[in-house]
Amino acid sequence: MVPLLLVLLLALILFGAGFALKALWWVAIVVLVVWLVGFVARGAHPSGGRRRWYRW
Repeated sequence: MVPLLLVLLLALILFGAGFALKALWWVAIVVLVVWLVGFVARGAHPSGGRRRWYRW
């Protein structure tokens, strides 16, 4: 009975880790797209130079 529970627990942990990693990949893709859009769509600074669209 204990080995069966351990196998089920391992399967549950691996399923959760797989879901979390897939979700993190989607978050990374969204952040990359937002960064690229901000990089491409940034406007010109009033003094003629280019300014950063982010604060850091």
